[in-house]
Amino acid sequence: MPASEKPRHAGAGGLRDSVLGADLVFLLARANALTLAAANTALAEHGLKARSYSVLALAADDARPTQRELAEFLRLDPSQVVAVIDDLERRRLVARHTDPADRRANVLVATDAGRALFARAQESARAVERGLLAPVTPEDHQRLAEFLRLLAFPS
Repeated sequence: MPASEKPRHAGAGGLRDSVLGADLVFLLARANALTLAAANTALAEHGLKARSYSVLALAADDARPTQRELAEFLRLDPSQVVAVIDDLERRRLVARHTDPADRRANVLVATDAGRALFARAQESARAVERGLLAPVTPEDHQRLAEFLRLLAFPS
């Protein structure tokens, strides 16, 4: 049997060098999965996961998002957003207030306890980011953020 017809065995790194290892969609999905797992591990000490951290971050940033805006921005089903907000509200980290622009809608606002928890959780999230991006130069880090913004928010 010619060498080119011999079955390949993945071995260490063999799959990384496969055709899928060069597929941009796969690489983005894998990077997301690794990042999400690391973030959820770090945020667990604060009683948060990436979704609840994201909602709390927007509330603590005084963005005053509506539930609909949160669902659209975070690319989640509205029922998922409601469940996250309900949990954060039960923990007295956020509060729903009537939107002055539309009395039928609620905006989300962080409580003082929510702001304090977000500040601590943000430090953990930044530590994960520094760890994951350790092999990347500051310039490449900035370029990566710019590229991801282009993909995440197409005009």
